[in-house]
Amino acid sequence: MEIVNWYDLELEQMDVKTAFLHGELEETIYMQQPEGFVKDNTKVCLLKKSLYGLKQSPRQWYRRFDEFLVKAGYVRRNYDSSVYMMRKNDKVILYLLLYVDDILLASSDRQEIQKLKERLNDEFEMKGLGNAKRILGMDIMRGRNKGELFLSQQGYLRKVVECLESRWRML
Repeated sequence: MEIVNWYDLELEQMDVKTAFLHGELEETIYMQQPEGFVKDNTKVCLLKKSLYGLKQSPRQWYRRFDEFLVKAGYVRRNYDSSVYMMRKNDKVILYLLLYVDDILLASSDRQEIQKLKERLNDEFEMKGLGNAKRILGMDIMRGRNKGELFLSQQGYLRKVVECLESRWRML
């Protein structure tokens, strides 16, 4: 976030719809027929795609996303495998941060963000959330005219306190 503020970058957010369903399975996995679908108790279903609840799902989703970005010319950072950069003429033009199915995009050029959003949406079903306001339980507050960017967990902490108070009342 410091880079976003220091260079006064645009900061937008996206959400991947049903992220884990985009992963390709490497193993052969069978599952019981879903409830309400059972036609014959002796038969099982062969999974062709990753599903929520499989221990392989997060890894397979990340591999698929990583492969897509690397083929598109993005470089994964060694210091954090969830941070990607796009360079043109030795200048960073776009940063992408992925946390499971939440994405932050930062660039000085809104058109670069839009191009990437379109490419991502062509490959994966995405939801554009506009300017970043909240990620990972943190509120993002920005005063660009003053060169300010703040992260706050006040809302999260309020929920924790309320939860603890309700538990204490039950004792």
